[in-house]
Amino acid sequence: MAGVGGVLVAVLAGATLCLTAGCSTVDYYSQSIGGHLSLLRAAKPVPDWLADAQTAPALKQRLELSQRMRDFAVSELKLPDNASYRRYADLKRGSAVWNVVATPELSLTLQTHCFPVVGCVGYRGFFNQQEAEAFGAQLREQGLEVTVYGVSAYSTLGRLPTAWLADPLLNTFINWSEGELARMIFHELSHQVAYADDDTMFNESFATAVERIGGARWLAAHGSAQARQDYERIDGRRQDFRALTLKYRQRLTEVYTGPLPDADKRIAKATLMSEFRAEFETLKATRWGGFTGYDAWVARANNASFGVLAAYNELVPQFERLFASKGGDFDRFYAEVRRLAALPKDQRRAALNQE
Repeated sequence: MAGVGGVLVAVLAGATLCLTAGCSTVDYYSQSIGGHLSLLRAAKPVPDWLADAQTAPALKQRLELSQRMRDFAVSELKLPDNASYRRYADLKRGSAVWNVVATPELSLTLQTHCFPVVGCVGYRGFFNQQEAEAFGAQLREQGLEVTVYGVSAYSTLGRLPTAWLADPLLNTFINWSEGELARMIFHELSHQVAYADDDTMFNESFATAVERIGGARWLAAHGSAQARQDYERIDGRRQDFRALTLKYRQRLTEVYTGPLPDADKRIAKATLMSEFRAEFETLKATRWGGFTGYDAWVARANNASFGVLAAYNELVPQFERLFASKGGDFDRFYAEVRRLAALPKDQRRAALNQE
């Protein structure tokens, strides 16, 4: 997910932020800088890891695979050819960052946070989980619904100078299944192609469309039969879950935007959340063979959770249609996405929805 790292571009030059933004904002920027630099200091070029006798053979295999995917991203998907994902770091933790998202009690609209360079985004990221939880607690005290979740990767949008500052591969995702690893790399690289400073949904849906198209092409060209089978199983569950959450996201939106008094909206909301969890359990038992990978998400699901899903998926069909309308030509597709990203948000959304 892009955002946390992109803030660093402005922060690195910011010595007087306390005068303009308040010291609490400076503290937030400081943890962003420190966390990102710590991540970079842990990274070494992939060839160094491959040449090191202490590197586990399994890790060497995954790093070699990642570099074939990185080359494929350039040659076949026309994604940037730069130093991103040419180094690797073991962070000794399960997430790269932790994001905090919040919504009102009776809305799925994410609270936004605005920063230099990257504009306004619907989340705030932290390199320390305890700091993320503390910020989430502050938002809950304001009456907001909050979700704090770990993120395996983020993008600095390719805007930081020198290869040393480029985004590295991380232990947080290097051992994912082949299809999922390819999708992640393609997703994060796509943020370097086009980025609208005021539109998280546009940015993330575009990246999701690229990862889906690119991931399918990688597996068709290079994936083993087992890798394709694993991907079909994983993606099948993902599509089932998206359909289920979209259904209840729409129903919740109808309640929140409808004419009922707030007290009745709260009752309807509680009923829908109960129905959602019951339908999820049926899905898990009947189609997934008891797979538990989504259990934690469902257990903590609230307005903020549903709002985040919208950011990543809402506009994906429009981007996929746009890609098809450009004859499956990535260069033409990216050029049009960059054109749309430069438009005012309302014009951008209207043009995209015409696809």
